[in-house]
Amino acid sequence: MNILSVGCGRKPQQPNLVRLDISPDVDPDIVWDLEKIPYPLNDSSFSEIECFDVIEHLSNIPNNLEEFHRILKPGGLLKITTPHFFCANSYIDPTHKWHLSYFSFDYFSDGHCLSYYSKARYKIKSRHIQFQGGRINRSIISRLANKFPINYEQRWAWIFPAWYLYFELEAIK
Repeated sequence: MNILSVGCGRKPQQPNLVRLDISPDVDPDIVWDLEKIPYPLNDSSFSEIECFDVIEHLSNIPNNLEEFHRILKPGGLLKITTPHFFCANSYIDPTHKWHLSYFSFDYFSDGHCLSYYSKARYKIKSRHIQFQGGRINRSIISRLANKFPINYEQRWAWIFPAWYLYFELEAIK
């Protein structure tokens, strides 16, 4: 399995892991600005891409998801974490350009009414609203939010703000 970690930060070297970051100071395997497309990577060269706390910093998410799709093998997995739009961390960082929802990546799956935003197609294998620990039993809130995400985001998020979102998207080729 070949894994690409985009925006790797100080992630240590590991077998079968390619670390890509814009900052040469973190000593990545590849120094690259994700805003520059195409990436210096071959088509269908990775089984998995880790995109942890990066997507909210990018100017054009559809373009980046198309590029991730290009370099993923058929059936390859794109793993994404991002602050939930109701999390204070989503707004505190002045470099965040987007505030995303449980449903933000539906636009890249077949059958969505606005799927024409991108040619890249993904199957949503998994998604989860994650809550930070606290006095209130977060496991109950988490179970309800993930079982009823529309209700959560439209009615409950302001009372029980989520921490972040986790997605696993499978490249359909």
